[in-house]
Amino acid sequence: MNFKNKDHIIVSGLALVFFLFLFGRMVLIQTNILTSPEEEHIKQLLVPDPFSLIHLKAKAAFVFDIEKKKPLYSLNGEAQLPLASLTKIMTALIALEEQGEDGIAIVSKEAILEEGDHGFLVGERWRLKDLIDATLLTSSNDGAHALASVITSGGRDSFASGQSPLTEALNQKAKQIGLSQTFFINETGFDINLGVSGAYGSAQDFARLLGYVEREHPHLMEATTHLLLTTHSLDGAVHNLENTNKFVETFPGIVASKTGTTDLAGGNFALIFDAGPMRPIAVVVLGSTPDERFSDAEQLIFAALKTLQL
Repeated sequence: MNFKNKDHIIVSGLALVFFLFLFGRMVLIQTNILTSPEEEHIKQLLVPDPFSLIHLKAKAAFVFDIEKKKPLYSLNGEAQLPLASLTKIMTALIALEEQGEDGIAIVSKEAILEEGDHGFLVGERWRLKDLIDATLLTSSNDGAHALASVITSGGRDSFASGQSPLTEALNQKAKQIGLSQTFFINETGFDINLGVSGAYGSAQDFARLLGYVEREHPHLMEATTHLLLTTHSLDGAVHNLENTNKFVETFPGIVASKTGTTDLAGGNFALIFDAGPMRPIAVVVLGSTPDERFSDAEQLIFAALKTLQL
């Protein structure tokens, strides 16, 4: 026999045996018959990372397992980018922590003059939680300004930083939560001018903020799971509201969502979905486009679900 052919047969045979060995182990792993320290390594050899198959338009993205406090995916996760209206989550959070759900907020003339119009009336009185629901659902600048008016904490006696008392409160809360790449200039995130955004932060930081909200105030964003919502002020004015997330009913297990769009930010999107019982997952997309932020988030959701099933 030709020795070269013999060597080729031996090598081919060994390769086949190794492949059958790996395949058999993988079958046992998938059926939960076999568990060993080698399990993860074998999975990595035979099963591609679901996140490696996605194609995002976003400049940055982060997927965070809130319960396990474990990152599942990061694309430029620490890049500091404009937050746009994602900022309103922090404004609503501080207002709630200071005044409680039954606190009272009054819509001022200054609030009505903010960019955008969602039907608020000058002098209208709101139960704070109802105003939070309306503000986050519609991403209302008027509503965010009214929420900011009830915030009393912050550096009231410390103007040396150059920050207003309101932004001092927002930034102190960010520091308290541990958001090292986040900085607020106003309560809405709306661009101040052509070159300066109203707030900056990273996808990683914002996922941590969502984790804080989910743990400490799980009802803060509950209204954002609805496409349509009818609510009313304490003065009896009825408001029929529509979610800025038009795809809210198509995302699986969604428990919170918030959109953000400005010229500087592009399209931002943040959400929490349940990957299973007591398994909330945060997904943050920054610097996408107003349309593709939703498809970016959808890819991340399904990649996360596949990853957790491996």
